[in-house]
Amino acid sequence: MSKTWHLRAVAGAAALLAAQGALAQTGQTAQNAADDKTPTLQEVKVVDTAEQAWKQAPGVSTITRQDLQTPPAGDLAEVVRKQPGVNLTGNSTSGQRGNNRQIDLRGMGPENTLILIDGKPVHSRNSVRYGWRGERDTRGDMNWVPADAVEKIEVLRGPAAARYGSGAAGGVVNIVTKAIPDKLGGSASVYYQHPQDSRDGGSKRASVSLAGPISPMLGFRVNANIAKTGADAWDINRGHASTRTGIYRGTFPAGREGVRNRDVAARLSLKPSERHTIDLDASFSRQGNIYTGDTQNTNNFTTDARGRLVATSQRVLDAIGSETNRMYRSAFALTHKGRYDFGSSQAWLQYESTRNTRMDEGLAGGTEGLFSSNHFSTAKLQALTAHGEASMRGRWGSLTHMMTVGAEWAHQKFSDPNSMSQAATEGGRVPGIAVRERSSEISARIASVFVEDNIELTRATLITPGLRLDHHSKAGGNVSPSLNLLHNFTDRLTLKAGVARAYKAPNLYQLNPNYLLYSRGIGCWGGHGSCYLQGNPDLKAETSINKELGIEYTDDTVQAGATLFHNDYRNKIEAGHDIAGNATGGTGPYANSEIFRWSNTPKAVISGLEGTFSYRFSPALTWRNNFTWMLQSKNKLTGEQLSIIPKYTLNSRLDYKALPALDVFAAVTFYGRQKPNKYDYQGLPLTGEETRSLKPYGLVNVGGQYAFTPGIALSFGINNLFDKRLYRMGNAIGVNRPRTIYGAGAATYNEPGRAFYVGLSARF
Repeated sequence: MSKTWHLRAVAGAAALLAAQGALAQTGQTAQNAADDKTPTLQEVKVVDTAEQAWKQAPGVSTITRQDLQTPPAGDLAEVVRKQPGVNLTGNSTSGQRGNNRQIDLRGMGPENTLILIDGKPVHSRNSVRYGWRGERDTRGDMNWVPADAVEKIEVLRGPAAARYGSGAAGGVVNIVTKAIPDKLGGSASVYYQHPQDSRDGGSKRASVSLAGPISPMLGFRVNANIAKTGADAWDINRGHASTRTGIYRGTFPAGREGVRNRDVAARLSLKPSERHTIDLDASFSRQGNIYTGDTQNTNNFTTDARGRLVATSQRVLDAIGSETNRMYRSAFALTHKGRYDFGSSQAWLQYESTRNTRMDEGLAGGTEGLFSSNHFSTAKLQALTAHGEASMRGRWGSLTHMMTVGAEWAHQKFSDPNSMSQAATEGGRVPGIAVRERSSEISARIASVFVEDNIELTRATLITPGLRLDHHSKAGGNVSPSLNLLHNFTDRLTLKAGVARAYKAPNLYQLNPNYLLYSRGIGCWGGHGSCYLQGNPDLKAETSINKELGIEYTDDTVQAGATLFHNDYRNKIEAGHDIAGNATGGTGPYANSEIFRWSNTPKAVISGLEGTFSYRFSPALTWRNNFTWMLQSKNKLTGEQLSIIPKYTLNSRLDYKALPALDVFAAVTFYGRQKPNKYDYQGLPLTGEETRSLKPYGLVNVGGQYAFTPGIALSFGINNLFDKRLYRMGNAIGVNRPRTIYGAGAATYNEPGRAFYVGLSARF
């Protein structure tokens, strides 16, 4: 589909919507003339920027500070997952690293979810090696900001996310931190979660903050956080693994890793006049894992006749309970916001540095992701981003509008020596690169310009067209047009629609020809023999045409809405299926290995339905619900789904103000059936346990908060009230032919059992 077609489609859609809006307005005028009892339409005023208008799109939801009063046991992903269109999933449908579950918006996968902190991108997870099936051994980027420092979280799905550029094809999660208050004040909080089963990892943390004015023009804010989420017991999945024979008889997969957090962040805010603010932000974080024995392809430990832990890899055994990877993130940002007679402006410059230090890992076959030595190597990712935009009020003839124009420049520089260390010896020499000691340095730049316009088409209709142009230094140019519509049929009933072209640039592993993975045949598509998977500097960006149509109804008692979304996904990047060449030389039976490269898959499609329903029984009692129903998720080349997520998800919550000082709640989440892949690594149909689905299940949480004084509150509750547990049976796909390890189907992660929590917070 050509870029010209996209531009014509958007222009045509704009004309059609404009005509519809004009006709609707004409018809309404005529009807009012005939019947003056017809309710008056809600009048729309253009006072918002285009960005603010996009945040009214149907695929957008906001998690408020009140929602965060129910504290997450771990990171913010636990709160975000309760929004419509959101699930947690591993980065790969193979189920590798299955307990590393990240935010997945509308089934597009974690790699297509852009994480922002105060509107600025977070790139740290990109410093973690990208595996053969797209997996990363990462917790994601939802754990850099403690819950107590958050004011709200904006979740933008579908077309609304396209304005943010590369990486937002699935959506955007924007974590907005608390503002500096007018008076000096602070807060402190502690939290403790105790699992009923000692095999589950518990959580504890403490946070403090202090913020306020230094002078009439200068304010400050400081936050600090220390936290630990314990690891599951090393044998938590013993007795629940998929069937295993041969040397792997009796082995079982690892449970969830633990994590230790140390975070500190500070802001200085200068207000030289009423219309201008200048913020200087600095943050430093450290995350260290608590290893439980997980490996990428096989699980290399079991027990002997006496129940003692043994392992096929002594390094795995020795590492259990210790830190095998540590992430250090630092970020510095300078931000200016201004208001003028003509509109407003904002500009910021951010430098982000991530050091990912971990034990060296193998890069070949069954040893991929398995510790190859006791040595630690450090991957370093540096990102510099500059952003500026201005919004101006004006008129197009009789139409009032607010136009936004802006530009962005981003540069990433990356080095990961261990991941470039796979020697091209056994399988032969790969043309064009060194056999050993290849450079791990790679960088990329993206230059962008964009324009958006929030136009009052009629008294009841707003349209927001937009256009973003990006140029990636390696993947070339990209055009992203967008169009949003908001139309009020009445003051209670609103139609919302959007269409946008989104994109994601290839990551720096996929682009680097020095990045080699090797297999003796089991991991090679087609099963012809041994092979390499090589980075490809000629990759195109992934693109998608995201469309959604929603309707919302709101009155004093009821809020309800439904949104239909459909994403046509193009050029998805996967391990290639076509042989790109052959290595030369090599040793033994694996000489002259085939070479595959990361490649663009032609087409995929995702569609689904999201809905919300809230009912206010009384000022003290409110019932809130949302659901997601996945209608389709399909790679049109292979027939595979793009991510393993539930067929449906339903979140329901009842909030009751029992006393002036006591709020209580009950919440339940139902997850529908989860189906595994259809084919294995070689493209052959799965058999046996590999085809097993994960049955529907539900989780119930109860809790509350009691305010002793306006500044001191106690939170308490029970997570997973009915102790519904899920055990990880292994990876989705078996790893040997003839199979000595069977895959686990969709049972690739643990769901912990009942746990009790208590938290105490104080404001001063």
